[in-house]
Amino acid sequence: MQALERRADATGHSFAAMMELAGRRVAEAILARYGRVSCLVLAGPGNNGGDGLVCARYLHEAGAAVRVYLWKRPTDPTHDYEGHYTKLTMLGVPAARAEDDPDFLTLRDWLEAAGVIVDALLGTGANRPITGQLADLLTTVRQGLQSAPAPVVVAVDCASGMNCDSGALDPHTLSPTLTVTFACAKRGHYLFPAAEAVGELVVADIGVNATLLEEVQTFVLDAALIRQWLPPRPAYSHKGAFGKVMLAVGSEAYPGAPYLASAAAGRAGAGLVTVAAIRSVWALVAAKLPEPTYLLLPDAPGPNGAVIAAEAAGQVADALAGYQALVLGCGLGNTPATQRFVADLLAQPLPATVIDADGLNALTAQPDWSQRLPSQCVLTPHPAEMARLCGMSVATVLSDRWELARRMAASWQCTVLLKGPYTVIAAPSGELAVLPVATAALASAGAGDVLAGVIGGLLAQGMAPFAAACTGAWLHGMAGMTCAEEIGVAGVTASDLLAVLPRLQQRLRRSSTSVTGGAE
Repeated sequence: MQALERRADATGHSFAAMMELAGRRVAEAILARYGRVSCLVLAGPGNNGGDGLVCARYLHEAGAAVRVYLWKRPTDPTHDYEGHYTKLTMLGVPAARAEDDPDFLTLRDWLEAAGVIVDALLGTGANRPITGQLADLLTTVRQGLQSAPAPVVVAVDCASGMNCDSGALDPHTLSPTLTVTFACAKRGHYLFPAAEAVGELVVADIGVNATLLEEVQTFVLDAALIRQWLPPRPAYSHKGAFGKVMLAVGSEAYPGAPYLASAAAGRAGAGLVTVAAIRSVWALVAAKLPEPTYLLLPDAPGPNGAVIAAEAAGQVADALAGYQALVLGCGLGNTPATQRFVADLLAQPLPATVIDADGLNALTAQPDWSQRLPSQCVLTPHPAEMARLCGMSVATVLSDRWELARRMAASWQCTVLLKGPYTVIAAPSGELAVLPVATAALASAGAGDVLAGVIGGLLAQGMAPFAAACTGAWLHGMAGMTCAEEIGVAGVTASDLLAVLPRLQQRLRRSSTSVTGGAE
């Protein structure tokens, strides 16, 4: 964002003009949501404080009662950038300085009268612990928020104390109800724990040339984007028009995984779903799910029941002729037989392939496994699986999920979907998509099998791996959010997601407006 602002300034859209627009956009957002309410603007020394002062002026001109509380911000005309403070004093807006209010008596009085507190103390470049007077100031504000009715906090660009690069969050940070950020969202808005201190996020236009934004490779998944990618469903069609997907999945210990994954592939819109499984798994899944066809595979003994035998790889490879997609791994079991099965199958020409769960575990048993992946491939690890694939600790994976996913997607030349709250999807070309979904409704066994099946069903319909992974993740995430709303965050099971998937797609196809749950 700093580089974009410098380039915008160099091409004629000045920093001053961007600040004017930024402050105006914050004021407009406040007025649209809360009306001409009494506002207290907390303004710091940098550009973020300047945005706050512009916001105060626009709020005052709109008829709102505004007061400004300054921290370490110069007020003499010589150092008053663009004269924002001077303009406020000429308008008669009350102002106070923290330096002149050692016991915060004025701040406490003004907090009692405020309906909205505008946090413009620290900007996106802040990365140090909050100490001293600012820590005391924010503690005083937090105490004021305990009153009833509590004022609403609106953050300018980001909450003060948020590290917009790392996602770290200072304990003194106020938790806003609304954050108005400019031109682009910032990394910290989508990295935990900072993501919990965002509230509603509005990305406001401050006049940065759209051509400059086209170079940004990191983006948030939302309904408008997914609608563009969703496969068409023409009325004049047949099952062959929507592709064929095979799922080599399941074992006696994990018979639910093939059911969930194959049902999800059908719910995602695949024309034909085939489950390649051992006979004991077939008997259970077919009794519950009559729609797929089945390819019965030989089995081998495992430590916890039968698994697919290694020699089944050739049978699956031969049967894949005419299929557009393969899902590999869900409930497979991690045994020498299944490891050999996966290795031998990957040695064959394969269609677009999703590798999940024990399919990923089998990869780690193979030397140079990344050289054996199909040309169109999606890996869907959770952090522990990613740690095994990369040969590192889970803590290292979690320390920088975005860049790790991006780096490994380029190295492995495949799409990497790294699961977790705010899942990230990385393409070999460097694109990185962030899914702004975090819900306990998806923290249940089998949810990952549903995701793998959805992606496989979308690949069968001709979607490219990165688009299929993004679309599948979004549909899966929104299904979780819908179930959380309709059922509750506790008690949602993976099978509850299945019936929601077609409804979400239908809403996208019918509507030209955003579906609830997408990011702005």
